[in-house]
Amino acid sequence: MENSIMSIEIKLNDRFALVEIVRQEGNLLQVKVDDKIYNVDLMHTADGTFSIIEEGHSYNIELLTLEQPKKYIAYTLYNTYDVEIIDAETRYLINRGGSGLESSEKNIFSPMPGKIVKILVSEGDPIQKGDTAVIISAMKMESEYKAAIDGIVKKINVSEGDTIEGNQILIEIE
Repeated sequence: MENSIMSIEIKLNDRFALVEIVRQEGNLLQVKVDDKIYNVDLMHTADGTFSIIEEGHSYNIELLTLEQPKKYIAYTLYNTYDVEIIDAETRYLINRGGSGLESSEKNIFSPMPGKIVKILVSEGDPIQKGDTAVIISAMKMESEYKAAIDGIVKKINVSEGDTIEGNQILIEIE
């Protein structure tokens, strides 16, 4: 059995799929979707679309971010899909009985390793529930991490450019 680098569940319209990145070398990925292995060349282009080449076929996908975290509309040449990413953070929040913005969690953390791209708050700043506080890059994708409560930024434990571990507390809110 392969050891996956990353595993997430994706809801595509009404279908759920377990997606695992088994191996990665630059843009070349070995991806397991449910029980089928795909070897793909994946690029996030400058215009925000994703270019995927698999077995000589090229696919372009444009993702439109919705107001809710980790929910998107995916456009291909012929189809449109509702997409929801159910990653470690989302699964954690679902298991706690809420979604990201309904959580009462005071701390902002990343459930997976990554790199801090941008910190949008400073210590002492007021922050509102739903405000983006930090942007993290992980697995060639940038994710926004938002405040789950209204409060004041008590402490920022990271700096832009830092490499972070999974479950590391990034920002404390009081």
